[in-house]
Amino acid sequence: MAKAFNPPDLWQPFGPFSQMQIVLSGAVVHLKGQVALDKEGVIVGPRDMRVQLKQVLENIKIALDAVGGEMRDIVSLTQYCTDIDAFMQAGDIRHDYFAVPYPVTTTVEVRRLYHPDLLVEIAAIAEVPGLRFKSRHWIRAGGSERNS
Repeated sequence: MAKAFNPPDLWQPFGPFSQMQIVLSGAVVHLKGQVALDKEGVIVGPRDMRVQLKQVLENIKIALDAVGGEMRDIVSLTQYCTDIDAFMQAGDIRHDYFAVPYPVTTTVEVRRLYHPDLLVEIAAIAEVPGLRFKSRHWIRAGGSERNS
């Protein structure tokens, strides 16, 4: 299980993030950046930051669940958005998905994502405790499943 740490001699977090997460044991899972696509690959909430942020976080939740993970297992987020003000105004949505200890975060405003209707993409790193980790869902390069 990862442990959050906010060094006392460093500025303290002012939102849902920690300065550090230290991985102690378990399976480290790197999640591809998720965008606001539904199960069929259709963009959800074109040009609506709040709707898209919720879909992105739901996609991350679904991906983690497939390997036995939970949102509380996330230790790091890299967030790309096309409108930093709209993203920051949707902070209440992030609070619905994360609790103390918060993951460390990096948020960057970008000119655009791969489709002009997409406003946010989030990549995550999680540490799923060994007792919950479901290894039978691993995918080999090339897309074919393998059971382990």
